[in-house]
Amino acid sequence: MVKTNILLESGTNELEIVEFYMDEMPREDGSESHRSYFGINVAKVLEIIRNPKLTDLPEISSPAVLGAFNLRDRIIPLVDLGLWLKKSIVKKAMPKVIVTEFNKITTAFSVSGVTRIHRISWEEVEAPSNYVASLAAYSITGVVRLENRIIYILDMEKIVADLNPGIMDTSPVEGRHKDAVKDKHLVALLCDDSSMARNTMKTLLEEAGFKVHAFTNGRGSWDQLVEWKELAKEYDKSITQFVDVVVSDIEMPVMDGHNLTRRIKEDLMLRELPVILCSSIITDALRHKGETVGANDQVSKVDMNLLVEHILKALETNAQE
Repeated sequence: MVKTNILLESGTNELEIVEFYMDEMPREDGSESHRSYFGINVAKVLEIIRNPKLTDLPEISSPAVLGAFNLRDRIIPLVDLGLWLKKSIVKKAMPKVIVTEFNKITTAFSVSGVTRIHRISWEEVEAPSNYVASLAAYSITGVVRLENRIIYILDMEKIVADLNPGIMDTSPVEGRHKDAVKDKHLVALLCDDSSMARNTMKTLLEEAGFKVHAFTNGRGSWDQLVEWKELAKEYDKSITQFVDVVVSDIEMPVMDGHNLTRRIKEDLMLRELPVILCSSIITDALRHKGETVGANDQVSKVDMNLLVEHILKALETNAQE
């Protein structure tokens, strides 16, 4: 499958998702079998293949990991997504396999079938209610309503992290910036729709000495920035009297990180704020998208332990300009 999303203009608040489905068995209460639809950002999809021949993996940490296969000299684990979601899936002779790559990890997921690619606006992606999230092991980050069905956007980072405990090193890196935050009263605005990632980054920043204002999407963050900007104008202050840095995920309902960054950098007052993008889809092939909208730096979530160091470098560079 060709990753067409890299052709999307940066900062337009659009994304492309691969829609796939899971056919569930009839439940014990006598209800009929039904089909659930899910989505994954095209930026995370390497390709879609037929069910491969598997070999056993030693010390498998989860029963959802079926084994591994060789794809162009790469050994890739295959995960039964239905089993991981704790759903009883109708077994098919020829299921589809979605091969993904994000956070520098390649993983394949077995699903019932794949339908098509949708190009949508992040404004069409709703945040899930707690009940909806619970239907898929709290791994749903967004809901897209089409004319005749609902597509659930899965938190693939959470799934892969649960399958690979300790994959993200969140212990702060000791270096030349040690204690640089101390007594500076620095304030960070943080936005990420994944509660796991948001809480982890919030803890990292607070332990480093930052005061953190956390939001679940770019829209909430933008509204807060506008409020601070109006206060700065009213009291004739710099925006840095209210906030020093913005740390943002890229994939978020309502407003994504690229669109948020572009808005900040096009605003005469807000543009002086450093913006650090921290996302699982920051790769060599997609890094140019963050650069296009003016991000000061970009950090893969798998390198989250370097986040504070990257923030302080950006603040230092800003101070010298």
